Amino acid sequence: MTWSTTSTPPTTVSPKIDDATATAATSQPLKMAGRKLNRRQQWRIEKIQDERRARLERKQVQLEQRLHDEGGLGAEQTGLVIASFGASLEVEASDGARLRCQLRQNLPLIVVGDRVVWQTTQEGGVVTALLERRSLLARPDSHGALRGLAANLDQIIVVAAPAPAYSTELIDQYLAAAELTGITPLLLFNKIDLIGKGEGEREGVERLLQRYRDIGYRVLTASTRLSHGLDALVAELRDHTSVFVGQSGVGKSSLGNALMPGVDIAVQALSAQSGLGQHTTSTARLYHLPQGGSVIDSPGVREFRLWPMSEATLAEGFREFHPLLGHCKFRDCKHQREPGCALKGAVEAGVISAERLRSYHKIAAQLKEFAADAQGRP
Repeated sequence: MTWSTTSTPPTTVSPKIDDATATAATSQPLKMAGRKLNRRQQWRIEKIQDERRARLERKQVQLEQRLHDEGGLGAEQTGLVIASFGASLEVEASDGARLRCQLRQNLPLIVVGDRVVWQTTQEGGVVTALLERRSLLARPDSHGALRGLAANLDQIIVVAAPAPAYSTELIDQYLAAAELTGITPLLLFNKIDLIGKGEGEREGVERLLQRYRDIGYRVLTASTRLSHGLDALVAELRDHTSVFVGQSGVGKSSLGNALMPGVDIAVQALSAQSGLGQHTTSTARLYHLPQGGSVIDSPGVREFRLWPMSEATLAEGFREFHPLLGHCKFRDCKHQREPGCALKGAVEAGVISAERLRSYHKIAAQLKEFAADAQGRP
């Protein structure tokens, strides 16, 4: 079977985000290694984090006082955040020069890809303001609060691979996140040289990818080992700011090294014990591609989950559901056993895939579980 590197033009989708997202997200219970923490453990972690925030605020106050006393601030200028180190940022000036900048007090969270106002100091620079964003990719942190990953993105490259074993629910969560934030997605199935020769395995992957092509998503295949599909990927990245997302171990960093010769992004093999990827990227960073465009390489996460939202909003994250939403017999239809369900009827007619509807229900159940955990938090 010949793998295609052609893509299907995307359809236009308006971003839709729950109004209650920001407040609902903050109510998630703390978890560690897949288990809930007891009240004392939660208190200890929150106490440590409060102390860290207080230390950072003291440092920022000291910085403000020193800058005031020295009077050594240069003229205001705009810049692009290339890397984030917590209390400091690496900023690229309009002339391409880069320098480490401290942060002024009371600024919102600034992430890689943000455009900022900054001024030179005797020790480097200081960021004084955050400019308006055109997009933001975020996810819940361990507290359940939304935290930005990357800003001003044009597209999200959702990377999957034969190993670690791909999850259609995880792919669909990334695609839904892209739809709901108004960022154009592209599905990249990487490491195709690792597809086994077992009966039906290659055909199963092709059926999976064709499912997304039929919906209207751009789909590419690639292999850095075979140098397959890289030219097609470069063409999609040109003149855009993109981010690679996906499980650790799917080859995001390897793709970065192939696209940017001379830039050594750390790469590790899959864990022999778990078969899962090991995190190699420790700091989010923006790279300019020699062929044009930019790529943000951010720390991989094994389990990505959507922010808290209603089932109706989640359904908006499934592109092919759009023409059918609002056409069920019952206004509060859950798209399960209700008579007159437009989505179930579309599955029976072959208009949408049963796999995608099942994926929607699994993700909705996960979000409901998160909401129940939040209600039970003391």
